[in-house]
Amino acid sequence: MPTDQLHFESIEGISSRIARRELSSREVVEHMFTRISEVDPILGAYSSINSDSARVEADQLDRDYADGRWRGPLHGVPVAVKDIYGDAGHPFEIGMPSRQGLTAPVTATVVDRLREAGAVILGRVHTTEGVYGEHTLPFEPPRNPWGLDRWVGVSSSGSGSSTAGGLAIATLGSDTGGSIRMPSSANGVTGLKPTWGRCSRYGVFELAATLDHVGPMARSARDAGLMLEAIAGFDPKDPTSLSVPVDDFGLHASRDLSGLRIGVDYSWALTDVSPSVHRSLLSAIDTFEALGALIVPISFPDPEEINEDWFTVCGVQTARAHGGWFDSHLDQYGDALAEVIQIGRNVTAVEYQEVLRRRDDFKGNVAHVLSTVDAMLIPGLPYEAPPAAEMMKMGADQLAEVHRYTVPFTMSQMPTITFPTGFTEAEGLPVAGQLVGGALSEKKLVRIADAFQQVTDFHRKHPEVGKGL
Repeated sequence: MPTDQLHFESIEGISSRIARRELSSREVVEHMFTRISEVDPILGAYSSINSDSARVEADQLDRDYADGRWRGPLHGVPVAVKDIYGDAGHPFEIGMPSRQGLTAPVTATVVDRLREAGAVILGRVHTTEGVYGEHTLPFEPPRNPWGLDRWVGVSSSGSGSSTAGGLAIATLGSDTGGSIRMPSSANGVTGLKPTWGRCSRYGVFELAATLDHVGPMARSARDAGLMLEAIAGFDPKDPTSLSVPVDDFGLHASRDLSGLRIGVDYSWALTDVSPSVHRSLLSAIDTFEALGALIVPISFPDPEEINEDWFTVCGVQTARAHGGWFDSHLDQYGDALAEVIQIGRNVTAVEYQEVLRRRDDFKGNVAHVLSTVDAMLIPGLPYEAPPAAEMMKMGADQLAEVHRYTVPFTMSQMPTITFPTGFTEAEGLPVAGQLVGGALSEKKLVRIADAFQQVTDFHRKHPEVGKGL
């Protein structure tokens, strides 16, 4: 890739050029800061930029390499983190007016692990208020680089915008109800929501503890896998993190998917979706078949009730997370976040226990279906990114619709990978598919998505941000 397009390079492309001494880590960081200065005034993805510390980190990486210490495939790779990840001494505002000016007291384990792996943290990107559903002034929502008037997604909006717009090589997002998958779909990037517990949540601002998933967003499945490899693993600071081996995503897998079974619930996946999503999902099925996979019709459990239960679980756990801060700063809370907290406070213990029982049953049913296949294919979103103004006025029905393909897998805590599968014919907006697997199947999901990306080029297309402005 030409040096003037370095901001759209892959993780492997960046690190290999540094390894060959074609570029230094510092030169890559300077290129990214130039790109940010030119494009972020248009996209508004960053909430704060680590101008000084990123340069210090890059210089140290260059010294390390000169001394024979190579950190691995992330060595010198510039990334950004969602403004929910603590980085001691750096801003930690979480899109909340009540937290303006606050800094992080500790550094999140996953941020430490990124640095240990050689990544350079360029800065922090915007999120919705309290990691929930809306951006609240004075924090303006980022803009979608594929259409500045289009929806950018929910809480990992800054991660999606910056990754697609070439303002970071990859980013950390998070997902409580779809916040890796929706921005990945809307912005045409690849998002990996791991199994709950795969990554430590220590130092990460909490929305709903048993729904919050830490994960990467990148421009390819392979890059997302490399990011996950760096951040995954047990952390004694987070007892809920899983003590299981971390997968090695560095090997280039074959595109041959012979012997793998991909399940499709045709009724659920292809009903009430936009023509572009319908067309691209059928095309993806054909591609997977051509790669050797066996497409297996399956029947997924009806998710309607569990999608409604998500609001109860999220409300109760968000109310607990905000505690007294909510009471003492009520006048600074936006309507959406305040409403879900009040929902949670009004739930009785018996009502909540009934929801948890239904959730356990649903998790078991999902696990059974997924045990019959290697992965299940569904849309990322039912449609391409709508106008942002329409999403600002979402009613209950629209909210349920946008969550249709995401909430079932935060409630069941199963891993998913979302990746671009095509573009709309009229506006050229990205649409996405989503592969879902059983617990701890991230490596297999990355392998399947990577095979798709080896024979398609949707993930290699980039928006012309600000053209004509």
